[in-house]
Amino acid sequence: MSSKARKTFKRILGYSGFVFFGLAVGMLWWQLRNYSLSDIAHALLNIPAWNLIAAMAACFAGYIALAFYDYLALGYIGAGDKVSWWKWMLAGMLGFAISNNAGHAVVSGGAIRYRLYTRWRIRGGDIVKILTINGFTYFLGATAIVVWGYFLIPRSVFNESLGASVGLNTLFIFCLATLLAYFGITIFFRHKSVKIGQLKFEVPTTKMATVQTLLGITDSVLAGLVLYFCLTPFVHIPFGTYIGLFVVAQTTGVFSQVPGGIGVFESIFLLALPEGADKASVFGALLAYRIIYYVLPLIGVGGWFFVYERWLRARMRRWINEAKQKITNFTNKTTEK
Repeated sequence: MSSKARKTFKRILGYSGFVFFGLAVGMLWWQLRNYSLSDIAHALLNIPAWNLIAAMAACFAGYIALAFYDYLALGYIGAGDKVSWWKWMLAGMLGFAISNNAGHAVVSGGAIRYRLYTRWRIRGGDIVKILTINGFTYFLGATAIVVWGYFLIPRSVFNESLGASVGLNTLFIFCLATLLAYFGITIFFRHKSVKIGQLKFEVPTTKMATVQTLLGITDSVLAGLVLYFCLTPFVHIPFGTYIGLFVVAQTTGVFSQVPGGIGVFESIFLLALPEGADKASVFGALLAYRIIYYVLPLIGVGGWFFVYERWLRARMRRWINEAKQKITNFTNKTTEK
């Protein structure tokens, strides 16, 4: 592919987010056209306090699971003992809090990780490997749940819409092929490496691939529980069926390149729910999910990062002042002699 073709492809990919966002807004308007803003606000305020507390607990546990993505990736590059637990916890939680809201995880989450990990003496090439392993961990978990959820999604979803049927079948085939291919590579190409540009990637072991899959599943299930606790007061749906719908909607939102999958996630989820569901109440639950899973972690972990930056700057100023004092004392002693 020529450089001009690559630039054109990147431009199309960049604008695709706006296209998906526009389509999602149109779908949302069509599905909610019979409800007023007061109906949605009423549903949002009617979520029981216990459900909101449970959703926030699931969110907290989910972001801890996300931080373990970084821990696993640090072990992959052989730097597991170089970075303290609170450092990889901060980098992981903050990186995902930013990328979940801003989209384009490699750019948004990668930028904050680069800032932190270079400060902790992790090389730039290894940071790229961390981001790569994180991406594979998420998609392994998501693909495993999609494969599982495909068999739990009501067949009525396939019968009601040809587009939904084709999309879900295509997604299932893609996820199953991806899952089998990844594990096949770890089995038949173990102890091998792949060179991409200047970087050399060791093929993960089957054990690591299994841990990645289980960690990705745990993350997706905990994220799904946040919405599930907000949703259950209005819709009764088996959790096995629900988590399949959730991951399909979430994965579609990620592929859409829309920041946070806004609109895309909601429209897919509303489309797949049973016909008798009160969509205004469901949309209120979706808003609560957005606030709990996206906004609150960004505020909380962002505050932690702010405190860390202030502490680091204060320590650097103290070091500088101590160094200046030592230089002054040394100069004075030299002058007296």
